[in-house]
Amino acid sequence: MKKLAISLIEWYQRDISPNSNHKCRHTPTCSAYAKECYVRFNFVKASLLTTKRILTCNPLFKPKYDPVPEKKVKIKNKKS
Repeated sequence: MKKLAISLIEWYQRDISPNSNHKCRHTPTCSAYAKECYVRFNFVKASLLTTKRILTCNPLFKPKYDPVPEKKVKIKNKKS
């Protein structure tokens, strides 16, 4: 599913976005943000982050720098 999502985003970036009058309000763009989410996270988390981001890409929200969150690394505690 992740590969399909990334392919659709790349298609959008290549064929739709350059011909659209809509300009993303955020940095990085919503499509770049979404692509990075699908690279870093599982499909469900990436979809949730992307949906949240797209919902803020409108005049009701201020434009902002909003990078993809860092992936948290789980550290196992070793008992000595």
